Parts: sequence; structure tokens; C-alpha cells
Amino acid sequence: MPVKSPKDLTQSLKQGTIAPVYFLFGPEAYLRDEAARAIADEALDGSLLREFNESSFNLLTDDVRSAVAIAEQLPMMSSRRVVRIRNFNKLRETDEEVLIKYLDRPVETSVVIFATEDLDKRKKLAKSLMASAAFEFQPLKTNELQSWIRFHLKKQQVEIEPQALQRILEIITSDLHMLTNELNKLAAAALPSRRITAELVDELVSRSREHMNWELSDHIIAGNRRAALKTLRDLLDDRVEPVMLIGLIAGTYRRMALAKALLSQGASPADIFKEVRMPPFKQGAYLSMLNKSDFRTVARRIQRIAEADLAIKTSKATPRMQVEMLVCELMS
Repeated sequence: MPVKSPKDLTQSLKQGTIAPVYFLFGPEAYLRDEAARAIADEALDGSLLREFNESSFNLLTDDVRSAVAIAEQLPMMSSRRVVRIRNFNKLRETDEEVLIKYLDRPVETSVVIFATEDLDKRKKLAKSLMASAAFEFQPLKTNELQSWIRFHLKKQQVEIEPQALQRILEIITSDLHMLTNELNKLAAAALPSRRITAELVDELVSRSREHMNWELSDHIIAGNRRAALKTLRDLLDDRVEPVMLIGLIAGTYRRMALAKALLSQGASPADIFKEVRMPPFKQGAYLSMLNKSDFRTVARRIQRIAEADLAIKTSKATPRMQVEMLVCELMS
């Protein structure tokens, strides 16, 4: 069965066509997630006990046989049940065979959705999945992004001026999770006129992007002291609480520790970035940083962050000084 596009999936769902197995793959995670939800909504439409007929399995931690066992169960007071399976591209060969056996004879009353960023197409499992209802999700091109933005805002009954649309495309990356958040903020701010102007974008999005919290984390990880201190100063001058910034930095290093652990276990980049969300254009540099770092350094810095958090709450020194000292030390 040939690989199809997200538009093909939308069309088939509108026609009420539901397949017993779906394979959603490609780097655009937001659209994959939306597609999985759309399939589940259509498959469980009218179900009175949806919570009993919808299951999700992460095969990094869940047993593959448990996922198959659920898929083989009859639905409860519903015509179908939905089973979502992710992180299956690092399975042992014996576990792969369990899935392949199911794919050979899927249960007609179940809808099993496999979702991943990539999969080794040389594997037998990949070939079996590609023979199912396979849909590829690539990052949107500029003209597709424009259409997607207009459609997203139309659902909220909000219009956007052409110049405002251009400004959004200039200052926001193509990461749809981030873009959705910014569009929702703009839609709320556009009331009561329900029209997004270029001035509104400059007022909200540009300032938000300049002071995005993740920029501070990016600069710290990259060791760019000058940029980190400038961003920190902007955030503090904007009256962001130092204790909140400590929490932000702590979260950055906790995610780094998780990613480092997954990397040491042989996890693929796709698996790592399912757990540690990051725009595609930053992933290469992040992996390079992980390879150069070590657990001891990450652990020491997490300990130093904890000390700074305690110092803010107990020291006579100003909270601003404590967070500035922390940022300098993390890059030393």
C-alpha cells in the first residue's frame, strides 16, 4: 500500500473509512498527534464508554504483549476500541515478531495506531507497517503554513491581516506546538474585533519571542555567556521572578539528564526527542552537546541549581544576584 499524505487521511475520515491499523510517521510531531486524535475521535464516535475503549502504550516502558492483548480484546459497549503504540522502533526482534503477527491478522473491532518520527525501513516490522494505512507527516512549507494558520484561526472565528501573517512567519519557527500557542494568545488578544493586526503581532509575539524562556536555557547550554546574561537581564528587568528562572534552569538540566540517560541506553534521536521536546532545527546541536557532556557534570550542575534555589529563600543577598551568579557558574 503506497504512503499517503495527511490530506488523504482527512479525506478518508470524512468518508467514514476506518482502517484496523494506521502507521503515522515523519518529523512533524504536532500533525501526527492531531491525526491520531482525529482517528480516535472518528473510530469512537458515539461510544458511551470511551475511557474503557482507548489505550496508549509507550514501548520504552510498557510490554508489547500487553499492548497486543488489549488490541485483541472486544470493545466494551462500543463498536471499536483504539490502541495507540509509540516508541516501538527499538524493540528486540522477538518483540517485533509479536507485533508482526498481529499485523498479519489485525482484529477488525480494534483500531491500532502506530506513531513514530522514523523507522528503519529495512526491518520486517517497518515493511509490515508500510503495508498498512501509512501516512507521512513532513514539516509544512511556507505556503502550507500560511493556509494552516488561517484555518487554525478560522476555527476560532478570528481573521488575520496579510501583513500580520507575514510578521508571524518571520518571527516564529515552523514548530507547530510553539506556533499554536502564539496563535491562541493572539486570538484571545484580538477580541472584540476578532482581527489580528501587524501591530498586535509586534506587541505580543515579538516581545514574547525576544524574552522566550527557552532562549535563556539555549544560551546556557551553548556556553554563550554574553547572550545568556543579556537574556537574563531582559527577563529580570521585565520583572520575571528569579525563583521562577531557577525552576526553568532546573527543568532544562533535568531534561538533559533524561536525554543523556536515553542516549546511553542506545535510544534513537527520535525516541529522545519524544521525551525531550525540541524544534527539529535545534536537535543536531543538542545531540552534539549531549555527546560532549557527562553525567557527573550534569549532576554537579543540578546540585548547584538546588543550592541557588535554597540561597534565594534563605540568604540576605538579593535574589537577582543569586540567579546571575548561578548562570555565570553554569557556563564556567
